[in-house]
Amino acid sequence: MNSATLPPNSLFDDLVQQDRQYIWHPYSAVDSPAPLYPVERAEGARLHLSDGRVLIDGMSSWWAVIHGYNHPELNQALTQQVDQFAHVMFGGLTHKPAVRLAQWLVEHTPDGLAKVFFSDSGSVAVEVAIKMALQYWQSKSQTSKHQLLSLRRGYHGDTFSAMSVCDPTTGMHHLFNQVLKPQIFSQSPPCGFDQTWQEHYIDDFRQQIETHHETLAAVILEPIVQGAGGMNFYSPVFLKRVRELCDEYDCLLIADEIATGFGRTGELFACNHSGISPDIMCVGKALTGGYMTLAATLCSDKVATAICQGEASVLMHGPTFMANPLACSVALKSCQLLVESPWQARVANLAATMKQLLAPCASMNHVAEVRVLGGIGVVELKNPVELAKVQDKFVQAGIWVRPFGKLVYIMPPFVIEQADLIELCEQLVSVVAAIHD
Repeated sequence: MNSATLPPNSLFDDLVQQDRQYIWHPYSAVDSPAPLYPVERAEGARLHLSDGRVLIDGMSSWWAVIHGYNHPELNQALTQQVDQFAHVMFGGLTHKPAVRLAQWLVEHTPDGLAKVFFSDSGSVAVEVAIKMALQYWQSKSQTSKHQLLSLRRGYHGDTFSAMSVCDPTTGMHHLFNQVLKPQIFSQSPPCGFDQTWQEHYIDDFRQQIETHHETLAAVILEPIVQGAGGMNFYSPVFLKRVRELCDEYDCLLIADEIATGFGRTGELFACNHSGISPDIMCVGKALTGGYMTLAATLCSDKVATAICQGEASVLMHGPTFMANPLACSVALKSCQLLVESPWQARVANLAATMKQLLAPCASMNHVAEVRVLGGIGVVELKNPVELAKVQDKFVQAGIWVRPFGKLVYIMPPFVIEQADLIELCEQLVSVVAAIHD
C-alpha cells in the first residue's frame, strides 16, 4: 500500500471542498473537521482514492460488501436487469427477481419464516417488523400488547420506532424522548459467546418479560452480536432462553439480522447458532452484496394470517420502491454466490487470522479487550477515540478502518486476499499502539 503523503491533487481537493459546501454526512456536523477521502474506483477489497492512494477495506462499506467491490457477476446481474426494466410499482404487479429472491430467503432462513415483505433499508425493515407485531395483536383483539422489550447496548436503526428500541442511554433517546414511544429494556447479555453458561445470565430478561408480558407485543434483539451499540458477542444459550421465554409468555420474537445475516458470524444467519426460529426476521446490508439499498422483513404464516384476518385485513405499509427489480436481481445473485462459495472456510480463516494478529493489542495498557467472532474483529479501548484525529492515521497506514466510540473494529469482505488481511490487521495494531502515544 502507498502510505506516503502525496503532493496536492486538485481534483481530490476540489471534490472535498465541494462536498463540504453541499453535503451533510452521516453522524457528522456540517462543519465537521473530520477528513474526507474521495474514492475514484474500488475493486475486490481495495479502495482507490482520487489522489492515487490505495486502501485495504476493513469495513465492507458498513458490513455489506461481502463479495468485494466491482464483482463481475453482480455487475452482470444489474446490467441484464436494467436492459429489461429498472423499476415497476409493486402494487398489483410482480416480477421474477422479487419472486426468486423471496423464494431463496424462505428456503435459507430459519424454519417457519414463510412470507417476505421487501423495503428500502434496514431501518425501514425494523419499522415494518414492529408494525407487524402491533397489527398481529390488534387483529387478535389484544390491544393492550403494544410495547416492545429490547436489550441495552442494542441498535436497530435511526428511524423513530427503530430508535425507540435502541439503547436508551447510548442511543439517541434523550434527544427525542418527548416523541419516542417508551419501551421496556433488559440488561445487555452478560455472557460472552464462548463463556460457560449459567442460568442467572437470563435472570434480568426473565424478570422483565414476566413483569411486562401483558403489554408486550414482541421482543426485538440482534441475535448473538450486538452491532453498532457495542460489538457485544453473547452466548447462543441466551438467545435460546429468550425464544423459550417468548413462547412461555406469548410474546413474538423479532430477530434483527440486518448486520449479522449472510455469514458474517460464521453461520448463514446468527439465529442458527442457537437453533431457533424467530416469528419475524429483518435482513439487509449484505443482502445485495453492498450494491444497492434493499431490505426484507420475513414472518411466519401465523403472523401473516392473523394480520390479514384483522380489521385492516392488510399490512399497512407500502414503499414506492418496494422490491425494486435492480436491487432484487443483484440480491438474488449475491445470495447465490454466497451459498455456492466456500464462505464458511473464508469466514473461518478471517476469524483465525484476526485472532492471531489482533492479539498483541490485548497487552496494551489502553486496550480493554480484543474479541473476534466469525468475520468480525474488535479492539475495545478504555477511552473513546477522537475520529477526526485517528481517521487519517489509518489512511496513512493504507487501510480503511472507521472506529466509533471506544471500538476499533473490522469486518473485511469475505474475499479479501490473505496478504491484504494480514496487512490490514498488522497496520491496525500499529495504529492502535500509536493512539496511546
